[in-house]
Amino acid sequence: MYKFKIFQHVYYGWVILIIGGLGLFFSGPGQTFSNSQFIDEYIQEFGWSRSQVSGVYSAATLVAGLLMIIVGRLIDRFGQRAMMVTIGTLFAFACFYNSFVSSIWMLAIGFFFVRLLGQGSMSLIPNTLVAQWFVKKRGRAFSLKALFGFAGAMLFPIINTWLIKTWDWQTAWQFWGFMLLFVFVPIAFSGVKNRPELIGLQPDGFSNDDTKENNIRVNTQILEAEEDWTLKEAMRTRAFWAILICVGIPAMVNTGITFHIVSIFDTNGLSLEAAALVLSLMAFVGIPMSLVSGFITEKVQANYVLLVIFIIEFFILLLLLVTKSFFLAIVFGVIWGIAHGLERIGLSVIWPNYFGKRYIGSINGVGVTMGVIGSSLGPLPFGLGFDLFQGYTEIILLTLIFPIIGIISALLAKKPTKQS
Repeated sequence: MYKFKIFQHVYYGWVILIIGGLGLFFSGPGQTFSNSQFIDEYIQEFGWSRSQVSGVYSAATLVAGLLMIIVGRLIDRFGQRAMMVTIGTLFAFACFYNSFVSSIWMLAIGFFFVRLLGQGSMSLIPNTLVAQWFVKKRGRAFSLKALFGFAGAMLFPIINTWLIKTWDWQTAWQFWGFMLLFVFVPIAFSGVKNRPELIGLQPDGFSNDDTKENNIRVNTQILEAEEDWTLKEAMRTRAFWAILICVGIPAMVNTGITFHIVSIFDTNGLSLEAAALVLSLMAFVGIPMSLVSGFITEKVQANYVLLVIFIIEFFILLLLLVTKSFFLAIVFGVIWGIAHGLERIGLSVIWPNYFGKRYIGSINGVGVTMGVIGSSLGPLPFGLGFDLFQGYTEIILLTLIFPIIGIISALLAKKPTKQS
């Protein structure tokens, strides 16, 4: 305990935040913004159709999502440090496996592992870890952590494109496997502490060696700030199910658009470079927006933040229908980035803010499950819509119903009060 006295003035939670951010960054090989760079390579090399690859990706993501509840329970049982090291190691080997894919079934297995370990687990663990270390400052902590995720969204497409063009897609997968195994895993092993109480600290940076009066005041503030709910207790509330809907819809819509962004822009007469620029611009705009939204979520009820997200998402889909010029593509990327910045923080903060941090692994695990399931449902309808109608207008118009459902769910997702 005493060796951490050095952090009496520099709270160790900020170190935890950086490590959690690195976990979010290194979830990249399992995220759609990274996998989308490999799709055309698979189609060209193996002759698979776009619907085949989309279907395999959706199915693998769906199965992976169903297992995230188990991952959440394992986090509560074994702690974030053990899980982060274990998941990081397994994820590295999953990347190595993907470099040897040669059949559609191998691709399905590869997609399953990177979605389960990367997109799901490597996003869930940092969220539960940072929630343990921050309460009153949780909004800004999550916003700073989100910067690493946006950095990944900006850098992964660029790095993947360079690796693929310089060498091949197999080398790109192997590169990320080595980075996970020899950079991220050692950092997680040596740096992660599951809770501040384990090293004589309290959430937000207060030491157990502070004055008794100050300790009483701080503990009272923390207890008043949130109540700890079990998963079963949370599931009895209307807010829990409304939030799940709010989690699943953006995951589905954003993944569908991101997975097919190159093809969507191509049908609108825009280039591959324009599509890549929009993805990078979305991440670039999302960075300052996530910082702003972190402070917003500390002042405004989280469900109202979700309400704004779905209103913006509705207009994003309408804008996508008419994005047929470079200027409109830029506008689309900027607005998409604003929505994504709000979404990234709002959907992360709402779980510990509503249901506390003691059982956050199990509760947030269900949320991540819904997010992964939602993302699994996005690519296939867009792919089928293109194959049936030779375009995306019909499927985008049909998708407009989901932001409307999200608006209703956000209004219903008011913070519950725990009965004694």
